[in-house]
Formats: sequence, structure tokens, C-alpha cells
Amino acid sequence: MSGSEGVRLQKVLAEAGVASRRQAEILMRDGRVAVDGKVVKEMGIRVDPDTAVIHVDGSRIVTDTETVHLALNKPEGMLSTMWDDQGRRCVGDIVLEKAEGQRLFHVGRLDAATEGLLLLTNDGELANRLMHPSYEVPKTYLAEIRTPIPKDLGRQLRAGVELDDGPAAVDSFKVIDRSGARVMVELVLHEGRKHIVRRMLEAVDKPVQRLVRTAVGDVRLGEQRPGTLRKLGRDEVASLYQAVGL
Repeated sequence: MSGSEGVRLQKVLAEAGVASRRQAEILMRDGRVAVDGKVVKEMGIRVDPDTAVIHVDGSRIVTDTETVHLALNKPEGMLSTMWDDQGRRCVGDIVLEKAEGQRLFHVGRLDAATEGLLLLTNDGELANRLMHPSYEVPKTYLAEIRTPIPKDLGRQLRAGVELDDGPAAVDSFKVIDRSGARVMVELVLHEGRKHIVRRMLEAVDKPVQRLVRTAVGDVRLGEQRPGTLRKLGRDEVASLYQAVGL
């Protein structure tokens, strides 16, 4: 985009919180800014912030002010749907209450009994790619299981267990905490099949007592309270786009 159309790239970067206009010019001069796949060093260039795909140092900068990226800490018992014809409590209720009824996609699902991080966005392409197994975006879970824990449990899960719809394996497994008969373990996997964590642990005779998803890629649940929504930070958003090649 050239001439008087659009917005100066320096201003777009400044309004996106990347840097001041002066700092943005330095970034451009150093060849660290790309628009629609091409490095831009020209100071007078103008872009349409609603359609331009801008990267700084290889990370996607979202400049469309209507694009929404949220993290929900889904409570136990809530359905991962935007509506429920039986009137049961669902994710859509929180969106309606706290996100002004925006049309959002939930990135994957958590079964009703599972708590934790659920991403919401109105960027359908990002949502689809995050859910697609070919991009292998890791998800991290904390699972409560019961003792005793076999010494080779982690090896078993990393090697893969056979399920009714094919083998499944974790990327990593570790014991986080022990308290009496209770053991908290962390599992990281990029599988997205239904009830995959519960089914894998059931297959090794360690049924889940409680399950919480704590991270999707580099986005972490942290201290976010159950039932609350928060807007993702710029670095978190950039990490998601980078993870799926956008």
C-alpha cells in the first residue's frame, strides 16, 4: 500500500505496543520488520493494519484491533461449548458475560471433569492450526493419580501405550509432588484426541483423580483463577502464531 492510503508502518508498530515510533524506525532500518513476507526498510511505507501480516524479528505482530485472543481457566463441571441446549453451564456463558458476546472459537476442548487452560479467539485460521496434529503444539497437564507409582511409568508413557483408536505417547512425564496416597504428575503431549490423557493413564492402570491443563504451547495458566478470562499478552500471541507458522 502506498501514497496516502493506509497508516505509516512506524505508527502501526507503535500502536501495537512493539516500540515507540522512533524505535520502530530503527527496527525497520535494521531489517527486522517484514510485511506480507517481505523485509521493509522504507520509512514512508503505509499499510492497512487490518489486513497486513507484520513480523518483527520473526514474530507475528497482531495489528487488527478486532482480533481477540483470550485465556479461560475452565472450572470443573463446565462444558467446553459455546452453548448447550439443555441449559447446562458452558464456556459460552462466560463469553456472553465477560467478552460482550463476541463470536469466538474455543481451541480444542476439555471434558467437563477437566479443569484449566482453554484458549478462545476469533481468528479461525489460528484456532484450526492450533488444533491440527500436524503442527504438534504441546499441551501440558497436571494429573492426580494414586500410589504406588511404578519406576518405569514414565518410560511406558513415553514409549507409547495402545488405545482403542491407536497408539499414543507423551512427550515428557515427571512426578511433581507426593502426599500420602496422592501423586501429582506432569504430562506434556501434542496429541489432541478425545480424553487422551485420561485414557492413557487408564491404560497403565493409573486412573485420573483430577486433571488440569496448565499450558498450551508457551501460554501458561499461571495463577489465573477458575472461571476468569484474561487477554493474552503480545508475546503470548506471537508465540502461538509462530508455533503454527503464521
